[in-house]
Amino acid sequence: MWCPKYRRKILTNGIDTRLKELLLEYAANISVDIMEMEIMPDHVHILMEVDPQFGIHKAVKSLKGYTSKVLRNEYPSLKTRMPSLWTNSYFVSTVGGAPLDVIKQYIENQKTSQRQKDKLG
Repeated sequence: MWCPKYRRKILTNGIDTRLKELLLEYAANISVDIMEMEIMPDHVHILMEVDPQFGIHKAVKSLKGYTSKVLRNEYPSLKTRMPSLWTNSYFVSTVGGAPLDVIKQYIENQKTSQRQKDKLG
C-alpha cells in the first residue's frame, strides 16, 4: 500500500484507471504477479507476488517510479500540484498463513467500505 504525496485525493477522474493499466503492464515486465488491486482516491492497495531474488523493495520502487513518470507526463496537473507523485514510504505485510481469498476480498471491498465510512461522516 502506498499514497500520493500529502495523501492528496488525486487518483480519480481517469487517473485511477490509467494507473491500473500502467501497474499491470509494468508488473509483467519485471515478473511481478499482481493478484488483486484497488485504487482509492488517496492510496493504492496491491496484493502481489514477488520473486524473493528480486525483492519487494525493488518491486515497489520500480512500480512507483515508472507510474510517477508516466502519469506526470500524461497528466500535467500532477506536476503543478505536487513536487512528486508518491510519498517515499509504503506499507508491506506478508500474507503468511492467511488465505489468499480473504486478502483479495479485503482489497476488493476497499471502495465499498470507504463509501460507508463517508456516509457516516
